[in-house]
Amino acid sequence: MAEQKKAFITGITGQDGSYLAELLLHKGYEVHGLIRRSSTFNTSRIDHIYVDPHESDAKLYLHYGDLSDCEQISGIIYNVKPDEIYHLGAQSHVRVSFDIPEYTGNVTGLGTTRILEAIRRSRCKVRFYQASSSEMFGGAKPPQDENTAFVPRSPYACAKVYSYWMVKNYREGYNMFASNGILFNHESPRRGETFVTRKITRGIASILAKKEKYLYLGNLEAKRDWGFSPEYVEAMWMILQADRPDDFVIGTGETHSINEFLDEAFSYADLDRDVHVRIDPKYFRPTEVDALRADPSKSEKVLGWKPKVNFKDLVKIMVDSDMRSAGLEAPGEGDEIIQKKFSEKWWKKD
Repeated sequence: MAEQKKAFITGITGQDGSYLAELLLHKGYEVHGLIRRSSTFNTSRIDHIYVDPHESDAKLYLHYGDLSDCEQISGIIYNVKPDEIYHLGAQSHVRVSFDIPEYTGNVTGLGTTRILEAIRRSRCKVRFYQASSSEMFGGAKPPQDENTAFVPRSPYACAKVYSYWMVKNYREGYNMFASNGILFNHESPRRGETFVTRKITRGIASILAKKEKYLYLGNLEAKRDWGFSPEYVEAMWMILQADRPDDFVIGTGETHSINEFLDEAFSYADLDRDVHVRIDPKYFRPTEVDALRADPSKSEKVLGWKPKVNFKDLVKIMVDSDMRSAGLEAPGEGDEIIQKKFSEKWWKKD
């Protein structure tokens, strides 16, 4: 019988971290996650999979720590001795990174170095996954693949570029199994409420529930390659199961504007966007990324990864979920899409 694998996830309480924890538990892993100490509960996305560690069937363990503290990170890695580390934790909001650039650099950039150095010093045979971002491409013309030059346009993107190159340097300098997953935008009902896609779908639910009248947004012309988060965390796992460490672009190969997302979402909910959408200049970024579109050819060829959920599917899944959360009857097409496209659904219905 094969020995049970251990995985350590930073950012386990986030969108991707929660889905990844579910996937790994489904695959029989023992999962350890890094959480920050807080006087309020911040584990809502993983509460449904948490079992008291005193129970015999407990497979999920949470550790207090912070990416700005190298001693804590080193101690956790030394004591847990994970087979795989998935580094998803970061200050990940692009617009907010302009307001707190130093903190973003410390956590999103240097946090990666702290983990890589802890692995090197521990001399453990750990496979390391770095959550790189399509924001690193910034002003580069689409489509973007693994050979496209980075032109970062935000403090967040600059920090992610730093992390990306540190991963490559540790991989080549110390022969570490360290890989970058360059993920394009991926969304779900668990997306943070201040990110534009979730802001739209949650706003629609609030308008329908008559709690709000208007939805305030910034630049509607920005174009992104949007996919479905549960599929993208599967790609993360596949990257660490590869024969050798490498860097992979993960995306759908399609690009759509925020305007298009608005049109699809409001139309699906049978609302008039012209009545409810307002523009607020405070949501514009000092420097903008106009268009991102992945060329995921390498991921398809090497990993065998291909997305199933398209743009319109994603919109329906998210609107359905937020309408249900607001106590409304949802159209239900999003649920039908999931049932149709996933023969084995390992994550909890949101």
